[in-house]
Amino acid sequence: MDELSAEINAKWAVLEALEALYPWMRPFRSRPVRDYASRLFEAPASGPVHAVRRQALEKLLGVIRKAAVRSGLSADTAVEICSDLERRRVLQTGPHLLLLVDPEAYYTHIFSLLGLAAHGCSTYVSYAVSTVSLVERSRKGPGWLAVAGRPTNVFGLSRSQMVGYNLLTGPGSYRFELMPVAPGAGGEKLARLRDLLPSMPFQRPAHAIKAANQALWPKLFGSRFAFLQIDDEDIADLVADHLSDPDSWLRTSLLEEPALPFNILAEIDRLAIGPWSGWLTRSTDFFWFYRNGKRLPLRLVEGELIDPSTGMKVARFTASDVLARLADRTLIPNFLTAMLLTSILPGVRVLGGSHQPVFYPLMRHVVQRALHVTGVASDLRDALATDDVSGAWGHRVIECGDDPLERFLANPISDVDVLVDRLGAIPLAEACGGLKSFVTDPSWLELHRRLGRGTISAADDEWALC
Repeated sequence: MDELSAEINAKWAVLEALEALYPWMRPFRSRPVRDYASRLFEAPASGPVHAVRRQALEKLLGVIRKAAVRSGLSADTAVEICSDLERRRVLQTGPHLLLLVDPEAYYTHIFSLLGLAAHGCSTYVSYAVSTVSLVERSRKGPGWLAVAGRPTNVFGLSRSQMVGYNLLTGPGSYRFELMPVAPGAGGEKLARLRDLLPSMPFQRPAHAIKAANQALWPKLFGSRFAFLQIDDEDIADLVADHLSDPDSWLRTSLLEEPALPFNILAEIDRLAIGPWSGWLTRSTDFFWFYRNGKRLPLRLVEGELIDPSTGMKVARFTASDVLARLADRTLIPNFLTAMLLTSILPGVRVLGGSHQPVFYPLMRHVVQRALHVTGVASDLRDALATDDVSGAWGHRVIECGDDPLERFLANPISDVDVLVDRLGAIPLAEACGGLKSFVTDPSWLELHRRLGRGTISAADDEWALC
């Protein structure tokens, strides 16, 4: 079999696996990608709102409102963003915290705009994960950007300052240096991009990218949508808001009820040795530990968060200790904690890829099982069981070879609506291109094999909360 045929077969294997797990997706394969986007941005089915959910949604909206004002948006726009999100309850969580001109981020935002426009929305919130390394692989990651086809060092950092370090590294002084690997490469284009980016220093790389994206958004996407990007520091503030409230469900059930966190971790361990293994693991227990600029995993042992590499006790698993560590940013929530507070508790649909469409339903299963074993929150367990499309594939759905930066620099006043309409008309199976991020990942081909052998299926208990 030649290489092209192998790639095509791998792509269809991925689509078949997705459709086996999400049968409602099948009719969309041949329909315009805008139809799929429209489905994902439909408001979840209405119904009675459990008190825990109402509280969690109010706290999420409160943090988003503060983040909007802090980012420079007006108070009225912040209110509008919260109103739209409260009504629609859909959050794009796919792209990591990348500059908007990075193709991976740019085309996912195009996809989101297709869905939002279909429902007459005028605001857009994206949660960009920032607990990621500056370098994810060779000259790839938030610390790098391709300009004129050549790798460019975004912050001008040395290899020793980047490898092993994180977007939330700091405090320090980070500027958009835009240093090409090849001397003189992309000279004029780099100069024009520098003019678009903030010139001042920032304490953390994440702060720099968020500020740059707020400045870039109207230039790249116009003024039709008010844009807000939140990241894991905002989620840390959300956790702090919960833990500062003695009546918060998170505080009383997760930190003050030892059985629940123990059962959550036990359920994750159980998944790791079962047929759904490889998708949800204990990379860290509830929080990451930031020390000397590096992100380290933690283990929860007898009410203490422990650095397993040294045995050092980082914090007691209590509201007061965790609050202090959140304040100085030595603790940052992991993705399970983030999903608990942005989606599972408030009932918000989250869009992601390429791993999220599998591990997120497993997260929901873990939480519901732990609630059942612990014997708490029966109303919340019922709400989880009746959620309408709680999460879905919504990142890397559009794969396009056009470089967004090249396109913008060639025609700064181009009408983005024309591009959105053109891409939105392409059938989903064509718009997703070769599904590079999926077919190069052995996990997806293994998932396809397990589904084919019947080792796992959409009828499994682990998949009941997809």
